[in-house]
Amino acid sequence: MNAPTADIPTIRRSYPVAGMTCAACVHHVGEALRAVPGVTGASVNLATASAAVEHPAGAVDADTLAQAVAAAGYRLDTTAPDAGAGANASASDGINDARRREERALRTRLLLASAGAVILLLGSFPALPWTDGLLTLWWYPLLLGAIATPVQLWAGWPFYTAGVAGLRRGQPNMHTLIALGTTVAYGYSAAAVVARLLDNTGWLSGGLHFDMAAIIIALILLGRWLEARALSRTSDAIVRLMDLRPRLAHLIDGDAATANARDVSIEQVAVGDTLLVRPGEQVPVDGVVQSGASAVDESSLTGESMPVDKAAGAVVYAGALNGTGAFTMTATRVGDDTALAQVIRLVEAAQGSAAPVQRLADRVAARFVPAVGLIALAAAATWLLLGPDPAPQYAMLTLVAVFIIACPCALGLATPTAIIVGVGRGAARGILMRNAAALERAHSVDTVAVDKTGTLTHGQPAVVAVVTADGIADDAVIRSAMALEQFSEHPVGRAVMRYGQQQGLTPPPAADFAAQQGAGVTGRIDGRPVVVGNANLLAQRGIAIDADRGADLGAAAGRMAAQGQTPLFVAYAGQLDGRQDGQPGGQTLGVIAVADTVRPNAPGAVAALRQQGVRVVMLTGDRPEVAAAVAAACGVDEYRAGLLPADKAAAVSELRAAGRTVAMVGDGVNDAPALATADVGIAMGGGADAARESADIALMRDDLHAVATALRLSRATMRTVRQNLFWAFFYNALLIPVAAGALYPVFAALGGVPPGLAFFFGDAGFLNPILAALAMAFSSVSVVSNSLRLRGARI
Repeated sequence: MNAPTADIPTIRRSYPVAGMTCAACVHHVGEALRAVPGVTGASVNLATASAAVEHPAGAVDADTLAQAVAAAGYRLDTTAPDAGAGANASASDGINDARRREERALRTRLLLASAGAVILLLGSFPALPWTDGLLTLWWYPLLLGAIATPVQLWAGWPFYTAGVAGLRRGQPNMHTLIALGTTVAYGYSAAAVVARLLDNTGWLSGGLHFDMAAIIIALILLGRWLEARALSRTSDAIVRLMDLRPRLAHLIDGDAATANARDVSIEQVAVGDTLLVRPGEQVPVDGVVQSGASAVDESSLTGESMPVDKAAGAVVYAGALNGTGAFTMTATRVGDDTALAQVIRLVEAAQGSAAPVQRLADRVAARFVPAVGLIALAAAATWLLLGPDPAPQYAMLTLVAVFIIACPCALGLATPTAIIVGVGRGAARGILMRNAAALERAHSVDTVAVDKTGTLTHGQPAVVAVVTADGIADDAVIRSAMALEQFSEHPVGRAVMRYGQQQGLTPPPAADFAAQQGAGVTGRIDGRPVVVGNANLLAQRGIAIDADRGADLGAAAGRMAAQGQTPLFVAYAGQLDGRQDGQPGGQTLGVIAVADTVRPNAPGAVAALRQQGVRVVMLTGDRPEVAAAVAAACGVDEYRAGLLPADKAAAVSELRAAGRTVAMVGDGVNDAPALATADVGIAMGGGADAARESADIALMRDDLHAVATALRLSRATMRTVRQNLFWAFFYNALLIPVAAGALYPVFAALGGVPPGLAFFFGDAGFLNPILAALAMAFSSVSVVSNSLRLRGARI
């Protein structure tokens, strides 16, 4: 693999690859691509039948890549669109088209092979009435050979092209095993026909096996076809996402009325355009609502089950389904920049990436095929020398059975099929995996570190309580605070304004506004001095908090602070510039509690994580008393307060050094270092771009429950991978010795093959190669079917 060139952008493009059938194929295609000068990385996926290639822009020609893959015995399609081709084209478009073409080609070859296999079977079985006497005619074996030849050479031609190319490169693959196995059976039978014509059968007297070669090819093609159909279902998530892509938009020109909106292609929409979205339509691009209101179904993007109300100023996303209302919107992101296009690219990249466990399987398979060849040759030689009569026939049957049954199809499909379904299932729930490695790592997470602000809490302060002095109404306190805070940009002031507006209150006129740094604000209402701020500001103005007013406002403020809330006093002042004599003055009206409130779903989400045996640690830069209150409200196991961004990353490193596998959940720029340091970084949906770029998993909505769902999904996916790998290895470990004739001594000691097993092992105890083909063909289908079970798994 070549090093990237400095200052030249690296591009990544996906190509469909035809002809891959096993993990060895994946290894060989990857090696061929990585050997091309200029290629800096290549990832090959058997389940998606695709290869993702990375190289500096302009450094590699697509035709060169195709030639390298062709030399390895496979076909790389350079005409398909890739993920960067626009919002209405993606890598999956080209890959799905290539898969459909491959499926049609397999079906055509399967039909010919099946017809030939049935004719040969019916025409070769001695017990059938119509074959009685025909097998003794000199021309009949020639007819059988003529029927078998197109099956062998046309239906089985893909096995020869890829198999011979693999042998030429010294890298045999599944095609090599099938081509060798069926050629041995076909060649043995052809030689027997010639021997019969010459009346010199000798050691070729064991019979004809044209039907065996044809049936093996037909069964393997059947398995490949069923596998291709099943694999198409693993990419349902991508298909559903691509179906969300709108084709048209209603463009409003200038000051034209909405009734005059004209239909344009989605590619013609530009940032800043005004668009009309009618009831029941998909939102065409990302944008902001200008006028009108509706409830929009964003479940396909975020996994949010309920429609979200949208009014002026709300953000809407391409692909979301509008409800019964109509609205106009301003386009803010179009084409490849929309959230939908980014989600499609991310899911495609994750489904096409290789998990570490898959790379191990690929390396094993690359060495497995040559080892199987040696086992097959050794077994054939053993039975040729030591086997029962006719020894050449049993040696041939053993050679064919081992070649066929050992094809590592299931091994190559075990990991990628589960990864594809798992990534797709996550995307449907608004959980986006950046790559397969992240999905794999997440299954071992035992500690989740969470940021407080914006993760466990809403991320913005809100009024949570109002305590007033005797005889003072809540509304009077809030309106007095609003009068001054309407001029303030401080988050606490914004919280007071939002609360008052929600209560339907309007502030009275105010004058002489002044912000007191770190303390509050001052001003005049109807000429009377007013102070809104903390206890220190009131003390500076000589205002007694509880002066003969009955209510213990100081104690209330203390309780607020102990609960992590910010107490905001509202008072009339004798004068705004403070009293110099230190005597009390003014009148305290009340105290407002402001806090960043805990998300309603946070305690339940923390409980869900703890039920999985996951320890939850909160990391925050906030004050210890605030952190303690939020931790208690959410049921968090441990918290650390007063942390800078570097301190959060250090805390994650400390947890990892203690042997924990840590997932960090955050939403802000200050969380990015910790996200990058963690074993798995998880960014909340409303978070900053820097956080999402540093994360391995992105959540499309601000719901901490999705973290628990992501971990359950990862565990279910890896459980499926382990099941697939176990059965793939177990299948080969169990059946290769059987195919090699390991049961012959057992049956010989028993005095022969029991009648009930004669169909499987013949008269002597050697496995019927047709059954070997049947077992091999359906082993890969069973692996894909097991992976598809993930679509219905409870997560």
